[in-house]
Amino acid sequence: MNTKNQHLSYWETQSFLSYDVIIIGAGISGLSTAISLAEKSPSFSILVLEKSLFPSGASTKNAGFACFGSLSELLADIDLMGSENCLQLVKQRWNGLQKLRSRFTDNQLGYEALGGYELVKFSQPNYLARMDEVNALLRPVFIDSVFKDVSIQLMEKGFNTDVFESLIFNPFEGQIDTGKTIDSLWQMASKLGVKILTGANVHSVREGQVIVNFQGKMTHFEASMVVLTTNAFTKQLVPAIELEPGRGQVLITHPIENLKCKGTFHVDEGYFYFRNVGNRLLLGGGRNLDIKGEQTTAFGINPKIEEHLRQMLKNDLLPGVDFEIERQWSGIMAFGNEKKPILEWSDSRTLLAVRLGGMGMAIGSELGELASDLVLDKLEKN
Repeated sequence: MNTKNQHLSYWETQSFLSYDVIIIGAGISGLSTAISLAEKSPSFSILVLEKSLFPSGASTKNAGFACFGSLSELLADIDLMGSENCLQLVKQRWNGLQKLRSRFTDNQLGYEALGGYELVKFSQPNYLARMDEVNALLRPVFIDSVFKDVSIQLMEKGFNTDVFESLIFNPFEGQIDTGKTIDSLWQMASKLGVKILTGANVHSVREGQVIVNFQGKMTHFEASMVVLTTNAFTKQLVPAIELEPGRGQVLITHPIENLKCKGTFHVDEGYFYFRNVGNRLLLGGGRNLDIKGEQTTAFGINPKIEEHLRQMLKNDLLPGVDFEIERQWSGIMAFGNEKKPILEWSDSRTLLAVRLGGMGMAIGSELGELASDLVLDKLEKN
């Protein structure tokens, strides 16, 4: 990614800058909001402020899943929030993926349409018994059945058949290169005239007034409207918001000769997830093993979860296969009592577009589109 800040001298010499819209956070939802606004109102002056040299929350550190929910996860959502709310959430995620793919080529996104799978253990409920129920619910969106029983493929993909009973396939999912995706969004926003300033540590936001600490210098910005897309880090600016951070652990192997599993895979209601990256295997998740410990905005490795992931690779996913871990990292997501994102005003000039529930890659573009509509509607009424 080209992270050179071409506006640095302009930034350093100004003590007060005014824009039509300031967006805080240059992740997928932030850049998507900026792009949607610039497309609809080309004359707008739009500024995106990013704390790091490049986005460092979940947008660039996720596992690269272009997904909208596994069968077991959607069944849990149906039982928790009802069928209609679950359907609306899936629509938002699917619309977001379609919006993202309509803006770029698959090569620009690093998108591969390899499909998605869910592995079901013997110890888990019989999710297949309710598969028709979910397929019927989703049919108006996808026209065809989303989930199919392909348990016959368990052995050929190399999984431990003493652990896993069923394999469920979803042809509508894929995988994506998060670095390429952010770079493509960044370039598109810049071409549309959006200014992106990095190293901007936002100190406070209130009624269009944004105070930023840039290398020890406090700089004052003003905007007609501000959009917060800081997701898990939003509490630092809006302490009362209903969300909690959720750190995700991820590791990736060295290349594995004749890797048998290709595509994206979910286990345990989506708490664990893995996919091939070429001939490497990327595995992440395990937040459910230490919910309180992972409710943090601090990057780092949780030894308990790391060990579980390693054992999962050894015993369940790659039994009998020699492998080595190449590297590991963590990303910070945002969750709440409800799974739907927060899209609401915190004051008359500050819109919150946060709490993506670990589905930012899917829902980010849709959230950006909805946020842009709310901003434009409010500006027209003022």
